Amino acid sequence: MNAPIANLTPTSIPQLLRLKQVQEHTGISRSTIYSMMNPKARAYDPTFPKSIQLSPRTVAWVAAELEAWIVAKAAAGRG
Repeated sequence: MNAPIANLTPTSIPQLLRLKQVQEHTGISRSTIYSMMNPKARAYDPTFPKSIQLSPRTVAWVAAELEAWIVAKAAAGRG
């Protein structure tokens, strides 16, 4: 269950990253990011964090989820 907003402290509010920031953190292009999120695409990665719709034309990703994904990919790559 989510905590009510009144109980959130500034440090408990998740940081959101916009697409450019996701690209900078991962080194992955915009089209590949969206392909990784599309189950019908060859590049689909079910472990890639889902975006959050902020408005009809704006999405963002939770920074902690993206960081966890990067750490898991790095660990898997080092076998």
